[in-house]
Amino acid sequence: MKHRILVLTAAYGEGHNAAAHALAAAFNEDSPGTASVVDIFALSCPRLNQVVRRSYLAAINGTPRLWKRLYALMDQPWFMPSGLWMLRAQARMLERVIERERPVAICSTFPAYAALLERMRRDDGLLVPHFNIVTDSISINSVWWRPGCDGWFVPNEDSAEVMRRAGVDPAKLHVLGFPVTAFFRKNEATMVRPSLEAGAPPRILYIVNSGTRNAEATSRLLLAESGWEVTITVGRDEALKGTLAALARGRAARTEILGWTDRIPELLMTHHVVVSKAGGATTQEAIAARCPMIVNQVVPGQEEGNCELLLRHSAGALATTPAAVVATLKAAFADRGRGWTGWRSALEPIARPDAARAIASHVLQIAQGAPLAPVEL
Repeated sequence: MKHRILVLTAAYGEGHNAAAHALAAAFNEDSPGTASVVDIFALSCPRLNQVVRRSYLAAINGTPRLWKRLYALMDQPWFMPSGLWMLRAQARMLERVIERERPVAICSTFPAYAALLERMRRDDGLLVPHFNIVTDSISINSVWWRPGCDGWFVPNEDSAEVMRRAGVDPAKLHVLGFPVTAFFRKNEATMVRPSLEAGAPPRILYIVNSGTRNAEATSRLLLAESGWEVTITVGRDEALKGTLAALARGRAARTEILGWTDRIPELLMTHHVVVSKAGGATTQEAIAARCPMIVNQVVPGQEEGNCELLLRHSAGALATTPAAVVATLKAAFADRGRGWTGWRSALEPIARPDAARAIASHVLQIAQGAPLAPVEL
């Protein structure tokens, strides 16, 4: 029997969409058509959503101090209840989608949905169980847990402890990891990195995100290291791609300058280190690939916890200038990669490449049981 699962997301940050699509793929892996991904914000107000999304990206990339204040504002108890009136169009669209799809369970990877669903359970008697898939680590905004739900799936024990201390029922917290694409689980035994201990050249992956500072300067220093194999992804920045391609021309060591690519999982699994900002999906995919990460930029708020997770477990480093990035890499690769080996070993206990399947299995088990009673407020 197929169980219709609704996975709700929103395109505000890379982590929400990445987690949603990985989770839906896990539901559908053994039973196609079980789950669907829906962005209610894009469906209900597409033009407004684009404006708000662009404003969000401009804030986190261009005015990080302002974004930090806004993030703190959202953490206040009154923020979500008082702001629900602004989401009336989204609420109506969500009602229509639930009526059309008739899901037996709802998973959301964006925190605003919890407040909307809580109101529907209070006012309309909605019985469908709802689960929050928390995509942040450690620096978790309370909008994730203030509205009630039937369970929270968190990416690591560090984050679970933050939520326990905040008063979240421990019985509803499930530490199963961050949902990543099945590529990591299916290829972890076959994709290997050349041995640094045996003298292989280090392989460095540099992911240039939108808003990344010092991208060209960092790339120049990486490409100047003749003994390193370097892959740089620049997204849709064609001008930067052309500049770096010219710099890399004639370089003896293996070099790739890529634009937008869907090969990130493969690259993470075949490179020794990734240099990137501490985005939710990038950080969690690096962990799943057991690829140590050098964080070169941190957006205040949600990304602070991602960086803290790596540092707390000694599974990477923070280096915010081009010179610091290269110096940190040299230290990690010294003595035939002794420092890198320590980072790599530290990732092993927190890597959960099978998280999506584990979460899907848990949700389906609950969906097969009796319906839950409406939330009492």
